[in-house]
Amino acid sequence: MREKTLIRAENLCAGYDANGDILHDISFTLRDGEKLCVIGPNGCGKTTLLRVLAGTLPYRGSLAVTIQDSASPRYGREIERTALAAKEAARESGFLTQLTTAYFSFTVAETVMLGRYAHQNSGFAPGTTKMDRRIAEKAMKACGIQDIRKETLACLSGGQLQRVFLARTLAQNPAVMLLDEPTNHLDLFYQLELLRQLDTWIEDGTHAAVGVFHDLSLALRFADTILLLDQGRVADYGEAKKVVSGEAINRVYRIDVQESLRELLQNW
Repeated sequence: MREKTLIRAENLCAGYDANGDILHDISFTLRDGEKLCVIGPNGCGKTTLLRVLAGTLPYRGSLAVTIQDSASPRYGREIERTALAAKEAARESGFLTQLTTAYFSFTVAETVMLGRYAHQNSGFAPGTTKMDRRIAEKAMKACGIQDIRKETLACLSGGQLQRVFLARTLAQNPAVMLLDEPTNHLDLFYQLELLRQLDTWIEDGTHAAVGVFHDLSLALRFADTILLLDQGRVADYGEAKKVVSGEAINRVYRIDVQESLRELLQNW
């Protein structure tokens, strides 16, 4: 079966103010069924890149996404990210950010149901459907939060919040999930559960994910492909195992990465 390119980035440049760009000429592709990990030292532009992909930060260059096309439903058609309407954009990408605090008093179930907004009818008969409720329920079960469905977000720990917002993103069912340090605040059990859930979600071949991880062991567990950034530029890009065993990663991190990971795990 032919792979479909979901994101095609060419020469992306972006920044936050007049001080200049943080990202410089970033190019890559993301295909259906692919897990791409963005790694690099602090301040290299990882989260900035996710914000560009999510549509929350302006950019220069080209960022084409593939949307469903009734004339060619199997492969879709490419359109520039900035040309997408809000609901259309929400069906194409879902952004799971680093969260430590909730600023509204929704329940867990209400929050997860928000993920269905992009799929709800805003015309004659708006509102949730049986399918919406079934998908939201499935997402809560996948993230192990069905037993706290009636709790308000203000009562939850950081780890519970992270699982609630993952469930909301799963319920959104975007073509591409964007993950900014998704294992933050999660204990080891739920770190692995999150990665397994992402594996299952992507296995059908119609989804993909872009994740930022500081922990390189988690990055390697997650990724098929790695994009290594250094001061806002691509230092290496390709198959995950080749990137983490290449020369560029040692130069970027200024250490022998493989030897350092062995040292950290030597007591195991």
